[in-house]
Amino acid sequence: MNLVNVVASVLVFATIVMIHELGHFVIAKLSGIRVEEFAIGMGPKIFGKKKGETLYSLRSIPIGGYCKMTGEDESSDDIKAFNNKPLHIRMAVILFGPLMNFLLAMLIFSLVITQSTVINEVVQGKPAYTAGLQKGDKIIEINGKKTEDWNSIKQSISSNPNTPINITFERKKEIKNVTVTPIVDDETKDVIIGITPSLKIEGISLKNGFRWALEMSKAMLDFLGKLFTGKASTDEVSGPVGIIVFINEAAKFGFLYLLNLTAFLSLNLAIINLLPIPALDGGRLLFLLIELIRRKPIEAEKEGFINFIGFVALMILAVIIAYKDLIKFGILNFFR
Repeated sequence: MNLVNVVASVLVFATIVMIHELGHFVIAKLSGIRVEEFAIGMGPKIFGKKKGETLYSLRSIPIGGYCKMTGEDESSDDIKAFNNKPLHIRMAVILFGPLMNFLLAMLIFSLVITQSTVINEVVQGKPAYTAGLQKGDKIIEINGKKTEDWNSIKQSISSNPNTPINITFERKKEIKNVTVTPIVDDETKDVIIGITPSLKIEGISLKNGFRWALEMSKAMLDFLGKLFTGKASTDEVSGPVGIIVFINEAAKFGFLYLLNLTAFLSLNLAIINLLPIPALDGGRLLFLLIELIRRKPIEAEKEGFINFIGFVALMILAVIIAYKDLIKFGILNFFR
């Protein structure tokens, strides 16, 4: 993994966490709740600046973050404490974290992204690589027929298995020609030459973005349901290590691929956080629903202790998943 991809991984993590915590922060501030610290990252503080009553900090471990509010995990007599605000306000503060992640995913999915005729990647060892095609080459014609979009390129390739085709392309404003013989991929059985397209933004559609976000949410919830009922394998679950690997792969293909993965991860964070597990937003909402039903809150110290136990359990689970990811992606073998 090169430095650029490391930076990309940090930025993706920081973005989705910042958006999440910003949801909590904005509603808390608008509701008059004292926010003691707004932090991006975990662990030792790298940088911090206090403005008003809030410390804004950047911490050394670029995974996670928090919006620390007075009276969130302990009882407080402060009129600005979280625990002294009306129930609907406290629910809104908790809900707006996941909601912001959903909105981020929706906005990214709203981008109308199409595949261009510019090559994004040439797979080493495949016919296009052997013939000398390069990343950035723009395919203009195949066998004398103009290529208007990526589908026309795919069609021309797929209709000529094991048959030489003439590709006309533009490279640095110079028109060139090359002969390539498509092959049948052993795994997918598709006819290929070993190239992938660059992506471009054609417009924006909020309606499609909302639809895609809902469909992806349903798919994620369906997977979680199968996971808890044993119908899906835990091998399909990845933690921060696996996510960094995925970000690294997406970064190789370009910014728009990375942006799409960011939307997926943001939506994933929203859904996971809404699970009714202590220490997560869903667990806090569960306590608030119990308060609504019994018409009085659970003691803050008891709730704080349960959330602490939940946090420890989640950290242990995260370590286990990270270890499995290190094995699954062969990272442990790299250090042996």
